[in-house]
Amino acid sequence: MIVYRITTDKWCRNLQASGNTARWNSKGNFMIYSAGSRALACLENIVHRSGEMSGKIYKVMLIAIPASLQIQEIKKVSLHKDWKSLTNYSFCQQIGNHWLKEGISAIVKVPSVIIDEEFNYLINPQHNQFKKIKLVDVEQFSFDARF
Repeated sequence: MIVYRITTDKWCRNLQASGNTARWNSKGNFMIYSAGSRALACLENIVHRSGEMSGKIYKVMLIAIPASLQIQEIKKVSLHKDWKSLTNYSFCQQIGNHWLKEGISAIVKVPSVIIDEEFNYLINPQHNQFKKIKLVDVEQFSFDARF
């Protein structure tokens, strides 16, 4: 399976996590966010970068997840009714932080907040099977000027 991550040119050459706060992790918990499609990765960037796209060079990272690797899934039915709310970041962060600390799997499939029935894939760079996950290609990416 291939998952996608859009980032600036500076960060596209290897799989690394910043440890910054996001929906599924609190600060200091290192997790690589990726999406099930280029389109979802693009939308995630638009939502989180808030118009900061112009003037920077972006790339799409193609990340290969081998079929032999276990993928845990967090299903929507197991989440609070209003899990998508910004006020519920801490709820999702607790789930993600627990997944990281327990080393449950190298990758977890989580529902997209942006598009129902789409998924993001979170990668644990500290997991002992992380080395099986490979950056297989980097492509040019341009956001439409209307963004």
